[in-house]
Amino acid sequence: MSKEDIRINIPNLISLLRLLCVPLTVWLIMKNEVLAAFWVFVFAGVSDALDGFIAKKFNLQTKLGAYLDPIADKALLISVFVTLGQAGYLDSWLILLVVFRDGLILVGAFLYHVIYQNLTMEPLLISKVNTTAQFALVTLVLGLHGFAIADGAVIQTMVYIVAATTVLSGAAYVGIWGMRAASMEPGE
Repeated sequence: MSKEDIRINIPNLISLLRLLCVPLTVWLIMKNEVLAAFWVFVFAGVSDALDGFIAKKFNLQTKLGAYLDPIADKALLISVFVTLGQAGYLDSWLILLVVFRDGLILVGAFLYHVIYQNLTMEPLLISKVNTTAQFALVTLVLGLHGFAIADGAVIQTMVYIVAATTVLSGAAYVGIWGMRAASMEPGE
């Protein structure tokens, strides 16, 4: 890996800042400061869009950023989902589904890389839709509860959208990696 691949630039600093939002958001939710958690989470969501825009617009994409950005996203989403579940804002079945899907992808990616030594991670469209739905659900839960707006129907609808896209995304990755592995196995 060259120095260019691991340089710290503005998009990477923004991703690091988003990573620092994780413990703050979790702490605020645990302290029942849901409105403050909402604003920190919104900031983190905007920073996700901003770092990607800056990296592409000014040709500042690096290998470090390619790893740091999704790690920051996953750390934020998983931590906040688990904390919202613990605080009683989201059902445990949804938390388990989201965490299991991400664990499945991580283990699958690791095993594929160990066995075949050529894993390339390209996020699938359904995975991007899932991440967007997860961000939207967390924003709605924190915002509606933070501003004391009772709208369980909106949250429940988003819960089902997140559940459906989580299952579809997990299945898509398993299917793609399974087909790739099958095509790489020597014929019998």
